[in-house]
Amino acid sequence: MRRITSSRAVSPVIATILMVAIVVILAVTVSVFALEFTGEINQPAPTVAQSSGELVYDLPGSNDQIVRLTHLAGDRLDVSELEIAVDATDACGKQSRIVNLPTNTLGSANYNGDDIFDYYSPDGGQLDTSADGIWSAGETATFRLASTECELNKSDTLTIRVVHLPTNSVVIKETLTAT
Repeated sequence: MRRITSSRAVSPVIATILMVAIVVILAVTVSVFALEFTGEINQPAPTVAQSSGELVYDLPGSNDQIVRLTHLAGDRLDVSELEIAVDATDACGKQSRIVNLPTNTLGSANYNGDDIFDYYSPDGGQLDTSADGIWSAGETATFRLASTECELNKSDTLTIRVVHLPTNSVVIKETLTAT
């Protein structure tokens, strides 16, 4: 008696099952990598719901003006995660950033850009190293602009932006007008 043998090793059903399994494994692998990266991108910035700012003269008869920024409502801000961008192009054509916060002085290690700051800050408030390092609602941060570096005339404007470094987002933006 003769035996009939088949030369086919794999049936079409088995091949289909193997292809589906490979596609599922590849889809899972790709989705794991994609979700891992989007988790890092979606880090939310803190929210400052309300803020205020003002320019005041340092001393009577002085042209040096103090910038006061008050955080009125919103999330607490870690001062070491902040930079303050000052755009004084309307007043004197200069721009600068206060970096490496908190600090007691505004020397060359604490600004990037044009030198428009006085080396002495009369009351750094929450920018000062003697503060607790957290800028909460109701607290004020101050710094002084030197008239010798950037003279402010009546009606000149400054735009102040507080930048949250981990998310690179502007959490406070104030446009101030010299009086």
